[in-house]
Amino acid sequence: MRAFCGLTFILALSTLLPGIPAQAATQPWLKLNPMQQEALAPLAQQWDTLPEVQQKRLLATTRSYPKLSPDQKQRFLNRLTEWSKLTPEQRNRAREKYKAFKKVAPDKREEVKKMVLQYELEKIYGITASGVSRIPEVSEEEQRR
Repeated sequence: MRAFCGLTFILALSTLLPGIPAQAATQPWLKLNPMQQEALAPLAQQWDTLPEVQQKRLLATTRSYPKLSPDQKQRFLNRLTEWSKLTPEQRNRAREKYKAFKKVAPDKREEVKKMVLQYELEKIYGITASGVSRIPEVSEEEQRR
């Protein structure tokens, strides 16, 4: 459930942070209250360049921030930081994955999440379904060196 909530949060932000701002922001960073600045700290450097509509959506997310536990606040900030570092292309891919996931029947979502996780583990770390790392093949020429 945590993974799904995290995915939902990050993908929901995809509508908030497109690659090119539509118009200049009207709510300067320095005019945000301390709680808003704390919640949106990962975006401090780019805040003044965000379009007004994005700022308003992000500010709406800060309303529940004071009610979060310290762990939830840290998770929120980590995810916002992660999202703010994505390129526009990466954000678009995340949006597409989110749209595709929403089309999966609710009773199949857990299975799909496991499949995606397994694929990513194999791709990144070379871990197979059995948990054993793949050992890259070494040619005879490389063995002689």
